[in-house]
Amino acid sequence: MSLPVQRNALRVLFVDDSAATRQLCAEQLGKDTSLHILGVVPDPASALRRIHSENPDVVVIDIEMPRCGGVSIVQQIMRERPTPVVIFSPLSGRSADLGVSAMAAGAIATVRKPQTTLMSSLHSAGLSLLGAIQEASRAKARLSRPTTGFSHAMSAGELIRNARATSGEAPAQLNSLVRSKESADSMLPSSPGRRALPGGERLIAIGASTGGTQALEAILTKLPANLPGIVIVQHMPEKFTAMFATRLNEMCKLEIREARNGDKVRPGHVLIAPGGRHMMIKRSGSGYHVEVADGPLVNRHKPSVDLMFRSVAMSAGASATGFILTGMGDDGARGLKEMHDAGARTIAQDEFSCVVFGMPKVAIAMGGVDKIVPLDRIHSEISSGA
Repeated sequence: MSLPVQRNALRVLFVDDSAATRQLCAEQLGKDTSLHILGVVPDPASALRRIHSENPDVVVIDIEMPRCGGVSIVQQIMRERPTPVVIFSPLSGRSADLGVSAMAAGAIATVRKPQTTLMSSLHSAGLSLLGAIQEASRAKARLSRPTTGFSHAMSAGELIRNARATSGEAPAQLNSLVRSKESADSMLPSSPGRRALPGGERLIAIGASTGGTQALEAILTKLPANLPGIVIVQHMPEKFTAMFATRLNEMCKLEIREARNGDKVRPGHVLIAPGGRHMMIKRSGSGYHVEVADGPLVNRHKPSVDLMFRSVAMSAGASATGFILTGMGDDGARGLKEMHDAGARTIAQDEFSCVVFGMPKVAIAMGGVDKIVPLDRIHSEISSGA
């Protein structure tokens, strides 16, 4: 006998025709009282009718199923009835490419769909999907938000005080997702008091999560080629990051690609951490190279922004500039504080322009941010600080 859903349960519509998804909804997600599953529809036309009539909080879509139309359904949802979208697809081959395009069109998150109906695989996918649905639901306010926001009118001090007052908030629905949370120490122990060797080349480090694909595209497409090397961690599944880097490379003056172990960080080049691997920055004379490695999840992520920022603090110190962009949770906040304490210049995206004001909010509350700016000014901060 199923339990009654909570009064504030998230209303979720699935656009999918697979047996695995129907089983997942029936045996796991449908029993979670924090969710109200509105139904599973097999095609875009049915989905759009249900979105208009039932106004779901989140729509979950398999963009690779027959008759789905790929990215076009995401574009149509954003055009007709903006609603947070989570991509739930196999995330391999063609669907990885489609997934990157869907996120550029406005999808909030991606989750790998299991290719089996084994309970262990479904349970793992269910946990990931529940977290992504919660994450996407928090982004809804950004889609329907008024065109003016308080953060542009607030002083940095006021915003810092506000962030400190509320940075501990966490949705009750995430209680069922509690997992062990490893810190960056599991991959790179901290060295308090240790300073990076002087004379390092300029380095720019950027961390992002929810909404970051759109934010990074907006920033990188405006940058000139004559910049210091740039390293980026964007929370993204394996295979997606290579497609994402290729897409950006075709749009930008900078040379952009997915990082490989041992790659040198070069001026005019951007290295994006591969999904499912951590990326750390190591000193090589006055320059840097990247170490790409497997390991435990750090802050429940791999790659982890915290881990990259810590490695930048240790290798580049005051020669670096760090940017923390839109994203849920706190990954990157501690690492940015370490960069700040090592003498680096640190900048956070402001609340109004974030899809989810989580990572920047915690970084501000921790006192690791020198400046808070809207998304449309971040490219200027990168260029002027170079």
